[in-house]
Amino acid sequence: MMNHAMASGRVQRLALNRRGRDYVVGDIHGEFPRLEEALSSLGFEPDRDRLFCTGDLVDRGPCSGQAGEWIARPWFHSVLGNHERMLLDACGDPRLLASWLHANGGQWWLDLDENERHHLLEAFRRLPLAMEIATAAGPVGVVHADVPPWLDWPQLTAALASGDAELEHYLLWERRRISFMDRRPVAGIHRVYCGHTPVDRPRRLGNVYFIDTGICFGGDVHVLPLGGDP
Repeated sequence: MMNHAMASGRVQRLALNRRGRDYVVGDIHGEFPRLEEALSSLGFEPDRDRLFCTGDLVDRGPCSGQAGEWIARPWFHSVLGNHERMLLDACGDPRLLASWLHANGGQWWLDLDENERHHLLEAFRRLPLAMEIATAAGPVGVVHADVPPWLDWPQLTAALASGDAELEHYLLWERRRISFMDRRPVAGIHRVYCGHTPVDRPRRLGNVYFIDTGICFGGDVHVLPLGGDP
């Protein structure tokens, strides 16, 4: 299927899918076989449909080494998660790498050969910090963790394009909105999907949806229609 994606800085913009359906899923953490089962149950058609993800493709789950294969699929699109960011940072510092391996279940990384590691790191470096997808209901955003309440969506994407490091950290790590149950909507976008914070079921705060249902901890896999009601 045609990709029709345009990158601007750390923002990836994707055109309306006129051939099939679009879906979104929360953090995967190496549980790719469970995701495959969920897609099969939906009748997912790779030549027509697309799947978007909130990041954290690796760590904790048993099949993290499959992340590169998934990123290469033309119908699969993910933002960068904090776990991908931690691995990228750790690979430049032996002490950080040892700490990351211990804290995040990094045996999967040790099981990869040097060529596989190189290609996976290159794939992670290309992941955007935010995605904006055209839908029939209006543009939909995807980030990993949270959106600052003081920015509307156009301001956020403009700041990312300028290389705002503090904003990158916020998008990867923050939990402020869901911690305080802040229901203020993000202006300039139909809705935004976030992961990072495990929830027992998809939660809506204003037009922001938190959809990391903790599948690596035994939670259900929720593959949701993008732009539609969960």
